[in-house]
Amino acid sequence: MRAVVVGAGFSGIGAAVRLREAGFNDVLVLEKGTQLGGTWSENTYPGCACDVPSTLYSYSFTPDAAWSRVFAGQREILAYLRATAERYRLGDVLRCGVQVLGARWDGAAGRWLLETSDGPYSAAVLVLATGPWHVPRRLEVPGIEDFNGPVFHTARWDHGVDLAGRRVTVVGSGASAVQIVPAIEAQAAAVDLFQRTAQWVLPKPDLPVPTAFNRLLDRVPGARDALRAGQYALQEGFGYAFRHPQAAHLLEAGARAHLRLAVRDRQLRRQLTPDYRLGCKRLLTSSTFYRALSQPHVRLHPTAVTAVRGNEVVGADGTTVQTDVLIEASGFRVGELPLAKTLYGTNGRTLDQAWGGEPQAYMGTTVSGFPNLFLLLGPNLLGGSTSAITVLEAQLTYLVSALAHLDQGGHRALDVRSAAQAAHSTAVQEALATTVYNTGGCTSYYFTSTGRNVFAWPWSTGRLVRRLSRFDADAYTFDAPAWPLSLPAQARPQHVDREVAANAEQP
Repeated sequence: MRAVVVGAGFSGIGAAVRLREAGFNDVLVLEKGTQLGGTWSENTYPGCACDVPSTLYSYSFTPDAAWSRVFAGQREILAYLRATAERYRLGDVLRCGVQVLGARWDGAAGRWLLETSDGPYSAAVLVLATGPWHVPRRLEVPGIEDFNGPVFHTARWDHGVDLAGRRVTVVGSGASAVQIVPAIEAQAAAVDLFQRTAQWVLPKPDLPVPTAFNRLLDRVPGARDALRAGQYALQEGFGYAFRHPQAAHLLEAGARAHLRLAVRDRQLRRQLTPDYRLGCKRLLTSSTFYRALSQPHVRLHPTAVTAVRGNEVVGADGTTVQTDVLIEASGFRVGELPLAKTLYGTNGRTLDQAWGGEPQAYMGTTVSGFPNLFLLLGPNLLGGSTSAITVLEAQLTYLVSALAHLDQGGHRALDVRSAAQAAHSTAVQEALATTVYNTGGCTSYYFTSTGRNVFAWPWSTGRLVRRLSRFDADAYTFDAPAWPLSLPAQARPQHVDREVAANAEQP
């Protein structure tokens, strides 16, 4: 194949659509699961939904979905992805049930050699679309393996477990816990939530969208684009506050007012009030979480879990809770990219070895020493405000442009210069130093164990989109001889970019 895409979530489906639209037809998408969907296929817990407005959390090239709510739920998002795959006829390029076990760059052939559960594959270009929310972070405390009852992570929800009339313990207070607790409290006999750190929570205007409104959006030219632009501007407002900590006070005041109105118990309010700046951790939205915690059979324990003894969960402050079902709402290992330990570049080192525990990539997309490898939603591209789909589509524009440059120059491989990658990474870390992500006074999944922020983008989304709108060939080296051109003649540029040609002559 010319390109193999690993993963069939939003990133993988989007990559397949954009590559084929650009004329690259020999593309294959490998998905280890039994169906497409990525995180929206794996996360099926009660209450699972997006915290970004649906109009913005959707492809710009498929904007006409008739969303039933402002913030769509998991099933509706998964249905949207399936409909998009059908609309663009991706059935012939999608292979589910195929797990990529490893890959190695063959310099002589100028190709990636993949080892999969379906046998060997070969590709000139390898696109990793596995996403940062993929590897569950399991609860690692003494005794959990001996728990006398069902125990599962939110991303591996056991639908065979009936929660009705049972004592349920949820460990964690992040995005999934905020959705799960309100969804299960009515059926459970008791719900105990262990909260290691209080979270900032803003109200979520999750309203149903009338059918008449969707019809109006379809009939009025530019209406959907205007709605999407308005939602984008609102999200960027949050981003501005995160980049300028002094501007976060207004959002914090709103979050405190939301807490005060929803929770009457003063002690519970104190336990739910964060001691760090808003935006330091992922900002949560919910209009039902506080109300659920105020129910008499729901109890908050502001402490970490340190052990499990039989059916007893033990907190760091000595709290003990008898429970029937233990749910791990402990998030994901965001910095651990699947395949990093089995992906070998030009010098025989794995991606994991090259990173040394600190993932970094040029514009979050390419890594020096790993030719023709593209990471989607890679290091330092996201944040707590914008839609991941906006970032993804900017990267796909960059990817298509990069492959077009290869064809224009008659090259078979490109590799980002180590100096360009280092300079970009330095600039990112310096800019992050003054943001609320780094100065907010908390610890979060944004950081590695060494204290490096490998998740957040320190500038505006607009700046990111502009930077990725044009492939900057001067940051790369190029390798020849050429592979056969795969762009159709009518889509192929008629001249060779001078920067590409100049860089190709450099050692």
